[in-house]
Amino acid sequence: MNHEVRALEPTSLWNYFADLNAVPRASKKEGQVIQLMLDFGETLGLETFADSVGNVIIRKPATTGMEDRKMVVMQSHLDMVHQKNADTDFDFDTQGIQMSVVGDWVKAKGTTLGADNGLGVATIMAVLASEDIAHPAIEALFTIDEETGMTGVMGLEGGILQGEILLNLDTEEDDEIGIGCAGGIDITATRNYAEEEPASDTLAFKIQVKGLQGGHSGMDIDKGLGNANKIMNRLLAEGERKHAMRIAQIQGGGLRNAIPRESKAVVLVVVNQKEAFENTVSSLTTTIKAELKTTEPSLTIVVQEVEKPLKVMESKTQSKLLKAIYAAHNGVYTMSADIPGLVETSNNIANVTVKDGTIQIGCLTRSSVESGKEDLANALKAAFELAGCNVGFSGSYPGWSPNVESPILKTLVRKYEALFNEEPHVAACHAGLECGILGQNYPEMDMISFGPTIKGAHSPDERASISSVRKYWKFVQEILKDIPKK
Repeated sequence: MNHEVRALEPTSLWNYFADLNAVPRASKKEGQVIQLMLDFGETLGLETFADSVGNVIIRKPATTGMEDRKMVVMQSHLDMVHQKNADTDFDFDTQGIQMSVVGDWVKAKGTTLGADNGLGVATIMAVLASEDIAHPAIEALFTIDEETGMTGVMGLEGGILQGEILLNLDTEEDDEIGIGCAGGIDITATRNYAEEEPASDTLAFKIQVKGLQGGHSGMDIDKGLGNANKIMNRLLAEGERKHAMRIAQIQGGGLRNAIPRESKAVVLVVVNQKEAFENTVSSLTTTIKAELKTTEPSLTIVVQEVEKPLKVMESKTQSKLLKAIYAAHNGVYTMSADIPGLVETSNNIANVTVKDGTIQIGCLTRSSVESGKEDLANALKAAFELAGCNVGFSGSYPGWSPNVESPILKTLVRKYEALFNEEPHVAACHAGLECGILGQNYPEMDMISFGPTIKGAHSPDERASISSVRKYWKFVQEILKDIPKK
């Protein structure tokens, strides 16, 4: 299947993307892709090295006639989000991504595609390997672990980079030029609970929520998509209220930066409540599907009788847990008053695990305003602490404050209008980009973000527009020709 992708134009970019996707590159497991990049740079005879945390830097001199231009840092991250459909048999640790061409889109077979941020990496590789693209001195920065904590860019020491302008290639609409982004913080709530034997006159059921679209917990948080953990909690709370239902286990969601698509739970009800319980779930399913009919047309909720487990959660803790998740905010919290259409603060209830006497809930809170991030994080902490949980904050990273007077912004706007006869959309985004962290160690660096059109990032529906990549590649080359003099 991947040979179709290798035949696409521009062939150099798509071939490097296919090379990347042949290598497993999960966050915090980037060893193989780091070596791939080191070998790539050294084969080209370019200055190539990895820093102390694993980021790879490759430097290429300016082409003839461009020596008087400012050095440009071209930056993308090496890791990708690993998500797959429940019925997809795939091992991310050992297999390369299976790609196909469907109309104007490159997609993967039941998994994430890795276009986020593999297309950015492949773009930089194509520029470094080129012999006919005019450009100033290039400093390629390939960071690690962007998707699960940004530890790569956080570990990049000040003074390593020499460039004056940063081109971050991690935006997902080809008509958008990014000038700001949200910061984020991980919130983890945990507690132990007592288990007890279920009553003898009970039956066990498995409830499954599936068929949701999922997506990027920043860029897609305003689309009204269903959150499997919130939907499951709604079902369980109703089951407890009407039928004294008991929970044996819950497993919902996965990565914190992905809107959860699936959740499953094992619950028990007394025998004489069987029909009433099934009717309650069926009725609520109809209601939820009607609410989400536009955004989640494939939502499915399945209930089936299963073998009875040996233990259930004790009832008081169960009640507190369900109330806490009900109370915990999910989705958009505030919109920006300064930038129309921009989500300012949000939260994603990303994963909920209840098993073997332990509860763990993971959230990712984002905001372009640091105080807003702290406020929502504290609100979530309060909700979970009322349920007896221990709540910890980790992985906090800053946002990137917009600079509408940026010289490189003016260059990109002028170039975009000349090339495509329309104005670009200049905006801040609600995703976390590495620019905010880079700006702490390199405050004088002029930064911008752009990229090709990618839909469904962080989900198995991730896809990249072929025509958009051609447009974007032309834009990249023209930008490099127009970098200002030193």
